[in-house]
Amino acid sequence: MSNVKKHIAIFASGSGSNAAKLLDYFKNHPIIEIALIICNNPDAGVCNIASTHKTPLMIIKKEKFFRENGYIDELKEKGVDWIVLAGFLWKIPNTIISVYPNKIINIHPALLPKYGGKGMYGKHVHQAVLDAGEKKSGITIHIVDEIYDHGRIVFQAECSVDATDSADALAKKVQQLEHRYFAPIVEQLILSQ
Repeated sequence: MSNVKKHIAIFASGSGSNAAKLLDYFKNHPIIEIALIICNNPDAGVCNIASTHKTPLMIIKKEKFFRENGYIDELKEKGVDWIVLAGFLWKIPNTIISVYPNKIINIHPALLPKYGGKGMYGKHVHQAVLDAGEKKSGITIHIVDEIYDHGRIVFQAECSVDATDSADALAKKVQQLEHRYFAPIVEQLILSQ
């Protein structure tokens, strides 16, 4: 392990609870620093979190993200070594994946390979798990590749699904796992490279 600082860009689309946990976790880290938060929604809660933590925020546009260079120049300018997806709803284009091979980490609110893919986010995932009568759900942390919610699985943690659970109740259980495990697993992955 070298002592060269590693810079993370967090990509998020929503409230930013996982981004907030990552920012808190890495606030005084000797090696890992959050260099940038990237968001595709200027009204998202994560924008306020970036401001509160005095972390640079970049709002991105779909056209440039998918059809141009995917903001690679801006990522390089900030010295970004790793990308962490914390509730980011756009599929990462191949232009970014090719520049950051095996260095893009995602968290998914279900036990992949089940309940992944396009449209499987937030309450949609939890409702699908409930509708299927599953007895357990949880989180999956994985490396991002060219296919939605695919990539090498790095870590999973489970919670029970009770017959009385609503999608909201299940979401709360899964979020507890996210907040407990995501930052430490991100840290392990980065420090092991």
